[in-house]
Amino acid sequence: MAERVNWVPEGIDTGRPSAARLYDYLLGGGHNFAADRALAEKFLQAQPNARAIARLNRAFLRRAVLFMIDSGIRQFLDLGSGIPTVGNVHEIAQKADPEAHVVYVDFEEVAVAHSQLILEHDPRATIIQEDMTRPEAVLQAARHSGLIDFSQPVGVLTAGVFHFVPPQADPNAIVAAYRDAVPSGSYLAVSQFTHDLQPEEMAGIVEVMKKSQNPMYPRTRSEIEALFAGFELVEPGIVPTPLWRPELTNTDDPDKAGIYAAVGKKL
Repeated sequence: MAERVNWVPEGIDTGRPSAARLYDYLLGGGHNFAADRALAEKFLQAQPNARAIARLNRAFLRRAVLFMIDSGIRQFLDLGSGIPTVGNVHEIAQKADPEAHVVYVDFEEVAVAHSQLILEHDPRATIIQEDMTRPEAVLQAARHSGLIDFSQPVGVLTAGVFHFVPPQADPNAIVAAYRDAVPSGSYLAVSQFTHDLQPEEMAGIVEVMKKSQNPMYPRTRSEIEALFAGFELVEPGIVPTPLWRPELTNTDDPDKAGIYAAVGKKL
C-alpha cells in the first residue's frame, strides 16, 4: 500500500522512489517514504559509504557557496536543489549577506512543496518547479521571479544532480545554455558521481538506480571537465569532494568520496 502522510502533496505516488527523497534519507532527513528507504538500503549495499558520500557532497555545496560569496556573488541559481535540509543555500548565503538572492529549481513535487513552506516568508528566495534539463524554461522562470538580474554575475549550482542527466540529453549543451545566460564573472559549481573512484561500487549503484525514476549516469573526470567549457576552473580543479578547499584538516578518504567536485569562473 502506498504510504500517505499529511505533508504529501496531492497526486504523489509514494510507492515510486525518487533520487531526491533517497538523498534526503541518506542525509538523515524525514521527507521520504518506504519505497525510498527500501531503494536506499539497496544503494547502501552497493556502496556502504553512501551516507558519508552524501554528507561530503553537502559540505562541498556549502564551501562552494561561501567561496562564491567571498568572490562577490550575491545571487544564486540552484539547479536540482532537492528536498530542503540543514544548510540550504539561502541560509548559507544570507548568513554571509542578508541581501543575497536564491532561486531554487526542482521538478520533484515533495522538494518543491517543502521549499515553498520554508521560503514562504523570505522575499529574497523562491523555488520554481521546472526540469533543469530545460534551460530556456528555467531561465524564463528565474527572470520572471524578479530575484535574478542576469546583467550581474550569478552563481549557478549543480550539486549532485548532473549524474541524473543521460548522455542523450546532451549535458554539455545544457550547461552551455546556462553559461550563455550569465555574464562574465559568474561561477558554476558541479559535483557528480564518477566512474573513476571505486568503479565496482559505482557499477552497483548504477544497477540499483535503474529501478528508480532517476537512473544514474556517472562520468569520468574528462567528461566532467567538458562541462566547464567557457569557464576557468578555480584551484584545486576537479577533485574528490573532501579535497575541494577543505576548511579543516581532512580525515576523509578521497578515494572513497565517489563524487568529483569543481567550481569554474566564466571568462
